[in-house]
Amino acid sequence: MGSGWAPAADALGEPVAEVPFADLPGFAPPAVAGHGGKVRVVRTDGGRHLLVFLGRTHLYEGVGVEKVVHGIRTAAEAGVRTVVLTNAAGGLRPETQHVGDPVLISDHINMTGANPLTGTRFLDLTEVYSKRLRALVHEVDPTIAEGVYVAFRGPTYETPAEIRMLRTLGGDLIGMSTVLEAIAAREAGMEVLGISLVTNPAAGLSDEPLNHEEVLEVGRATAARMGGLLAKVVDRL
Repeated sequence: MGSGWAPAADALGEPVAEVPFADLPGFAPPAVAGHGGKVRVVRTDGGRHLLVFLGRTHLYEGVGVEKVVHGIRTAAEAGVRTVVLTNAAGGLRPETQHVGDPVLISDHINMTGANPLTGTRFLDLTEVYSKRLRALVHEVDPTIAEGVYVAFRGPTYETPAEIRMLRTLGGDLIGMSTVLEAIAAREAGMEVLGISLVTNPAAGLSDEPLNHEEVLEVGRATAARMGGLLAKVVDRL
């Protein structure tokens, strides 16, 4: 669950257990407002069990790539085969995107300068984000758009010149997470679904300055909708 998404977890089902990150080996405590810093086990109405990470570690926190992907690798070791990655993102296409819209991630551009893989194992990233899972989401919400997510290291927001560059490169969404986790999940053989919540137009595309509180406010305002969307998708997995 990315910035502002944590309230949506309440719509997923009945909490069975919850443990703070700080009580688990290898996890970094939460450092960003809007990230709950807990792992929750949820039982859905259909009897499925979900492992929900309320928050994440970001590369800009300076604790290293291994901490960023530790949750994904822990889930894989626990037997999880499908991962849903959510985030808050700036929209690069305000002519078609609206604040509060969910967008499926169809592909990504990694501008972080980092990679969770080392050594000589070469991983095919032709289909990082599962076509099958995206089709399931379209069954739930036929109107949902798809787009290419661009990840920067952060913690600075991008400049207007960088945003113009990313639009030219084919980017649709901009954020500071998700990509490294998606790569680690694919390395582990997991099927990946990525969903961005557009919380603001990207730098230079509106007259308003960017701030994190805006991100959280949009998340709070759309939590019920996002949680309902995720719950319906999980039922189809």
